[in-house]
Parts: sequence; structure tokens; C-alpha cells
Amino acid sequence: MTIEKMKATSFKDATFEDWQAKAAASLKGKPIDSLYTNTYEDITLKPLYTKGDLPDELSGDLPGQPDYKRGIQSLGYQSESWHIANRVFYSDVEELKEKLDNALSKGQTAISFDVKPELFYDNRALVSCLSSYKNKYPLSLDAGLLQTPLLAALTTASKVAGSEEKLSGFVAVDPVAEASMIGGLPTEEKEFFTKWSKVLEEAADQLPEVKTVLINTVPYHNSGANAVQELAIAISTGVYLLQKLLDNGWELKKALSKIVFHFAVGSNFFMETAKLRTARLLWSKTTEAFGAEDEDRKMVLSAETSKFTKTIFDPYVNMLRAGNEAFAAVLGGIQYLHTGSFDEPAGSANLFSERVARNTQLVLKSEAHLEKVADPAGGSWYVESLTKELAEKSWELFLEVDRKGGIYEALKSGWLQEQIAQTAEVREQDIFTRKKSMIGTNVYANLSDDISEPVVQEIQRDYMIDSLDAIIGKIESESSLKDSFKEVKPSFTPLKLKRLAEPYEELRFKAMKLEKKGVDPIVGLICLGELKKHKARADFISGLLSAGGIHAERSSEVDTISAAIQFINSSNARQFVICGDQSAYNSFGPVLAQEITREHDVKLYLAGIPDEKQSEWKISGIIEFLHVRSNAVQTLSAMLQEMEVGANAKA
Repeated sequence: MTIEKMKATSFKDATFEDWQAKAAASLKGKPIDSLYTNTYEDITLKPLYTKGDLPDELSGDLPGQPDYKRGIQSLGYQSESWHIANRVFYSDVEELKEKLDNALSKGQTAISFDVKPELFYDNRALVSCLSSYKNKYPLSLDAGLLQTPLLAALTTASKVAGSEEKLSGFVAVDPVAEASMIGGLPTEEKEFFTKWSKVLEEAADQLPEVKTVLINTVPYHNSGANAVQELAIAISTGVYLLQKLLDNGWELKKALSKIVFHFAVGSNFFMETAKLRTARLLWSKTTEAFGAEDEDRKMVLSAETSKFTKTIFDPYVNMLRAGNEAFAAVLGGIQYLHTGSFDEPAGSANLFSERVARNTQLVLKSEAHLEKVADPAGGSWYVESLTKELAEKSWELFLEVDRKGGIYEALKSGWLQEQIAQTAEVREQDIFTRKKSMIGTNVYANLSDDISEPVVQEIQRDYMIDSLDAIIGKIESESSLKDSFKEVKPSFTPLKLKRLAEPYEELRFKAMKLEKKGVDPIVGLICLGELKKHKARADFISGLLSAGGIHAERSSEVDTISAAIQFINSSNARQFVICGDQSAYNSFGPVLAQEITREHDVKLYLAGIPDEKQSEWKISGIIEFLHVRSNAVQTLSAMLQEMEVGANAKA
């Protein structure tokens, strides 16, 4: 074919119907619907999105323009890149200074650390540490209920620094999020917000460029909330806190300038990207209703990779999870980002893991070139459609929260906690039944992992007066501090923060404790017939057992009842799983199980579900059929409990 003919050749436009026809042929009788996926947000994800799915209102939509769905800067990160704001972990101010210096010298671009009471034991050292950076780096600090003393220390540090540059970033708190974790505000609602607004007024005078109001959805995310719930909560909290400031005499423009939103970014890549884009859209529309000017409707976004999705075992997989989540956050258009270290769930973060976390963002900047493109996700039929659907569902839930009296009333009544708990339960069941996979935890668990059980530390924000006595007198604004820390007597049920992997990790640690007692956590596999007939089910059971820290001991090829009995006699295991194909099950039948249980006091399971004689199998001694829909946590817990009972009986 000549070049001229090639240029003149045209191709027929492929339609959605054409794709459906091809897909139907490939599915070989399965319905097209089998390719659709339902999310925890009750959104159905299609296998293919076309131009027809693009929202009509997208036409003319550009980055940096209302409704700011595509970002708050017209040139995206080319105007101003996002800040690498990984939180630094420390034991005292000296270590904080050392680790901040190291992080900032190796690519971190914002000052970020956990705000703890220990900071204020030596206020002089804290001021010296903070002033040494000469206001050159923006702050990214969730101050919690320690906002008052921290603002006081930063005010002093900023003056000591003597720099012409003004301190920037945020030193903020979300009182509603704090209340959600401890069951209430430190004082009566009106009294608290009257005092808080005065603290913020003083901070606005002393640190005019620093944002002080946080809308923090992380506690809800880490309790199991879905994207729709997080968005509705974010807007509800934003409206609540904004109204509190207005009620205390603030001007709208000034109040909006002090607000920053903070989200956790989970594992559903496109959903999380769309979540952040949707947040800006919803806030723009909300503030428009308050009468805000276009420029004041922009949302400043901070984010962190999810704790909810991370695991203690096989921790290096957390690198992949955090990288995926950080990528989604950047595509979503954040301004500050904390990337968690891979060993953070085990409480063993160190300089190496912190370096890897920091470098994750540097790679996204310098090698993936994400700071070179304005809104890389913009125009994607999939992302734009998902953003629109999230916005509609989130706004509907926001209105429902509003009808409940607003975010704080929804918490006080327990209604919001119940909504989140229902979503969390569905997530957990999917992990329990392994419908959703967590590599290294409920699938492909590595039994050679040598990990110590971490000391579980509950999140406590209600610092007691006794612990504050060491602080008071060493910082400014003593009375304000003491008033802020009255012991909280919960007035409602706080959120239950968790990680999805925790139930499996508890099983693994239980198995490890048995090993330390000299009890091998072993289950025997009675493998019927030749290898090719039993291997699939034996491999499945081995994988299931490893998720609970239990080793599988396989027999050789078993063709007779006597061979099965011989294997049981030679094994230290007291629980066994029969593994074979349907033909082996049909030929041996329940007689095999009956003979085993007649001669031995063992617990017996069957891999898979037999085609026939299920009731006979049960009568013959089979406790449970183990298959892909089994509740793995329930089964493994029962097995470990049986081992523990046996060990105690011997003792």
C-alpha cells in the first residue's frame, strides 16, 4: 500500500455496542454484567467508559477555575508544587531537630511532626528548634488539643528567627474530629468555641499567613468510612466550623482563609483521586452559598496515605500500598502530603523506612513528572464520571447529616458512628472471607516473618491535667492551656479506629505465642490420590492456614483408608483437612471420615464442597467444608483455640 493510500484510509469508529459484542464473545456465555463492580460507596464501576459518560458540564472546565474540581492553580503544580510533608517521629526535641534537619536536607519541603506533650517539657529548646529554620519552610501540623501552646511557641520562634519571611502553612485542629475520637469536646460546646475563636484571633494577628482550622476526615477513614461518607463529613464539618467562627464575629473571607482540609487516601486508586477532586467541587459550591468570592472558594488540601490499609506482617508490601496511595493523592491535586513509612504499623519506623517514604514522593515529582502536568486525570471519561457520581451521592448524604442537626449532633446521637460501622463491617467481612485480598496477610502470608508483637497504644487526645503540670509554667498562655485540657467525660460513643489487617495479625501473634510455649501450630492435610488431583485444594488450604500462622503438613499420596490412618498416627497434628478432587471424594465417600473419627480423637475438615452426600460427610465427623467463601478468620480462630486447649490440657 502506498503512502497516499494509507493517508486516505479511514477506520470505522468503534461503538460501545461493538465492544459489547466482542466482550460477549470472549466471556463465552457469561453475562456482560459479570464485568461490573460494586463499590463500598454503592457505585457501580463499568468495565468501559466512553465519551457518552463524560458529564455535560465539563465543557469549558479548566484547572484553576471554579468549581476548582481540576485544581486551584491554572498551571497545576507548575505554579507551585505540592509539599512533601512526612511527619517526623521523635522522643524529645533534640531528636526532633536532628531528624527534621536530615529530612529537609534530603528533599522534604515542609515541617511536619506529631504534636505531643513531650514537646513542651523544654519550651526553650522547642523555640530554639523551630526558630532555626528562619520561616523558610511551611508548616504542616495537626496540633490536636495542643494547638494553643504550639501556636504560642511558634509565635515566639518566629520573632526569634528575625526573618523577613512570614511563617506559613498550617498549625490547625479539627475540634469535631478530636471529639469523635474521645467522645466529646473538652468543655461545653458554646464555651469551647468562644475560647477557641479567641485563640485563633490572636494567632491571626501574630501569624497572619498560618492556617489554623483543620477539617480532618482521617479518623472517619480509619474507622472504615467510604469515600461518600468522608466527603459528606468533610463538608458538614466545614460548614459547622465556619458557622462557629461567623457566630463569634469573624468575617467570611478571613474565616475561609484559615481553613485547610485533610484526607486519608486509601487503596482504590481512581476512587481516591475522584474523592479529592470532588471535595474541591463540593466546598466551592458550599462556600458559594455562603456568599464567598471565587478566590475564597478554593480548597487547600492536605493528605496522608492510609493507616487503615497497612499491615504489620510482610511490611515491604506497604511500600507498594503507600506508593499507589501517594500517586492517587497527587493526581487528586493535594498541596501537602504525608507518605507513611512501611514499618509504621509495627511501631518500628527508622531512618531507612522514613527515607523510602520521602523518596516515594521525590520519584513521583522527578521521575513520574507529575508536577509537570496540570491535572493529569482531567478529561478521563472514567475519572470525570466517577467524580460526578461521588459529588451527587456525597451531597445527598451531607443533606441528611444536616437534617440530623449537623455533624456534631450526628455524632452525639450515635447515628454517624452507626453508618460508618455498617460500612466497616462490610469491609471486614470481605477481608474475612478473602473476597478482598491483602497480600501477605489474608493471602500469600509469609510464615517466616519474624516480627515482634507491637505494644498497642490507643489514641488518646484527652491529656490529663496531671500530665500537663510539667508543661504549665514553661509556655505562654498558661490559663488558656489549662482550660483546654479538662478531662473529657465522653458524652457519646467515640469512633473505633482500626486497620483491616488486625484480625489476621492477632491470629498470627496467637500462633507465635503457641510456638513459644513449645506447641507447633500444625494442621495435617490428607492428600487423596495423585498430585494433580489434590494439589489445587491442598495449595488453597495451605494458603488459608498460613493467613493464621498455621503450618500445613501434607501427607504423601493417599489411596486407601489405612494410608490415611497411618499418616495421622505419624503426625503431631490433632486437626486434619481432607484434600482431593470430586472423584476421590465420591469414591472414598464419608466412609473415610467415619473411619478416621472412629479411631482418633481429631478434628476433621474437608477442602471444598462435595457434589453429593454433604449430610453424610457431616454425620461422619466433618466439622466444616473449607472453600473460597468460608470465613477464614472464624475458622482459623477456632483451629488455634483448639490447639491452645490441647496445650493447656497437656500442661
